Amino acid sequence: MKTKALLPATIGALGIVYGDIGTSPLYAFKEALNAAGGPAAGPAAVYGVLSLVFWSLLAVVTLKYVVLMLRADNGGEGGILSLLALVQRGLGGGNPWTRRALTLAVLGTALFYCDALITPAISVLSAVEGLELLNPSFERAVIPVTLGIILGLFAIQRHGTDKVGRAFGPVMLLWFGSLAVLGVLEMLRQPAVLLALNPAWGLQLLGTHPRLALVILGAVFLALTGGEALYADMGHFGRRPVRMAWFALVWPALLLNYFGQGALMLSATVPVENPFFELAPQVLLAPLLLLATAATVIASQATISGAFSVTRQAVQLDLLPRVTVLQTSEVERGQIFVPATNYFMAFAVVLFVLAFGSSSALSAAYGASVVGTMIITTLLGALVAGTLWKWPAWRVAGVFGPLFVVDAAFVAGNATKVVHGGWVPLVLAAMMFTVFVIWRDGRVKLRAELEDRAVPIKELERLLRGVTRVDRYTYRITLRVPGTAVFLVSNADFVPTAMLRNLEHNHVVHERVIVLNMQIVRSPRHDPANRLKVTTLMPEIYAVRARFGFMETPDVGEALRCAKALDLRIHPTETSYFLGWHLVRAIPRSGWAGFKMRVFSALQRRSAQAAEFFRMPSRGVVVLATDVEL
Repeated sequence: MKTKALLPATIGALGIVYGDIGTSPLYAFKEALNAAGGPAAGPAAVYGVLSLVFWSLLAVVTLKYVVLMLRADNGGEGGILSLLALVQRGLGGGNPWTRRALTLAVLGTALFYCDALITPAISVLSAVEGLELLNPSFERAVIPVTLGIILGLFAIQRHGTDKVGRAFGPVMLLWFGSLAVLGVLEMLRQPAVLLALNPAWGLQLLGTHPRLALVILGAVFLALTGGEALYADMGHFGRRPVRMAWFALVWPALLLNYFGQGALMLSATVPVENPFFELAPQVLLAPLLLLATAATVIASQATISGAFSVTRQAVQLDLLPRVTVLQTSEVERGQIFVPATNYFMAFAVVLFVLAFGSSSALSAAYGASVVGTMIITTLLGALVAGTLWKWPAWRVAGVFGPLFVVDAAFVAGNATKVVHGGWVPLVLAAMMFTVFVIWRDGRVKLRAELEDRAVPIKELERLLRGVTRVDRYTYRITLRVPGTAVFLVSNADFVPTAMLRNLEHNHVVHERVIVLNMQIVRSPRHDPANRLKVTTLMPEIYAVRARFGFMETPDVGEALRCAKALDLRIHPTETSYFLGWHLVRAIPRSGWAGFKMRVFSALQRRSAQAAEFFRMPSRGVVVLATDVEL
């Protein structure tokens, strides 16, 4: 990346990539200190918590994600599903670890959604709670104001966030600068707080309170939430801007603010209820509150946008039914809006705010989903290192083994939260994981059933030259009609079911036929120059394969424009599009197998139409249904 482009990208990464972890100082230190016994526990607790925060940020975020995992990019993209694609590339299809990696990635994706639901709730709520410091009577306004901000945030999603996104970077630049300044000013009053850099303080805290050790670790983990986002959002800006933003500003600002809060607790002579906001002078409290609210909105927006992107990836990797995906920018492909995801998230986030009522209560539920994603990332990263990077076993174990131990410690720490609300994201993740598995298994079974009754593409010439009987159907050609017919097919080895139904009922063939196969590859984006492959099956009958990356929107219009460039004569006004719709009916049966098929049938019926999903022209689409019993 050129130097001129590096700085804007680095500033832009502050909001999109680091918005989540950047708002952790609002609540992380406070909750960790409370877990260690609160202010009454004395300076040893303050030093211990700060030591654990410092070394955890160093090990998990800096070393694991920024230094190591950013190397594992799939065509410039990161995240669980991109990591899965790398593992599949390294292991191959026949390796038993391939399916295990798929299971881990599916579970990680489910946990990501839970994180995306809790982040807006806890972030916005923790910022708005600062109203209580302006006037204690504002306590009753915290929940209504939080709900108003959240509902407004979800309401603007359909209009696109590209304009708002341009303001993310500068606002977060001001936010991180404020974190650093507030922390430094307090540290100058109490420089002894730097003693916490000694890891012995953290070990001493855990050793002195063995019964609370896991509880303390679970609370300290709040300082790391959002660290996984820097890997997932790498594709927005690239590796260098993400790393530069972390080392140049984000990491120093976070540490300075945490140590500033610790210094405040060491020098306080009166009880400190909210150490973050009490770092600021009273005259600056209102502006800081507004800035914190803006920062939490940005963090929430980044999470929501990430959920939209993951939903699109999950659909294209056959983990979810097709959903409507709307492009909100003519320039940036990543600017999308997914109505179904937006409505679900809005409902869930509002429910979280009403059910828990405070950031402290929500902190008990927060972390369980994030730590699950982190330990899965470590396991998949080890597989990538051993298969693609060709690391010897001793090196994989030496690097990823300690990281796994750290992750496992935080898993144990977050396990203590299960009875206090941590069960909520785990139940949600289990439900989403079940939906993923049911849909994927159902699609496999549906494809197998359709292939059993399908006509091989090599039989197409015989089929179009006379009378052919397949199963109980007879296909008789009586007429060639003018125009072009485009038939979508999911498997290029077989004749499209829509073509078979058209021959069965109408007995006609258009003068030009295109059998179009839209493929989603394992890379985030596919080279547009090599997007299309055209094969002539018969005179004026072509098989066209169009390839799209899992971060791209499969577009029939774009595929046909590329086809015209390859001298295929396609006239939009003379073209008809034929789609096959499979009406799945679940065979009555008991047990898990029957439940799976009933759920799959319901999901199949409610999935978005292929015409909308594949960006087909609004006119000239013919849908032909086929009953399938599973």
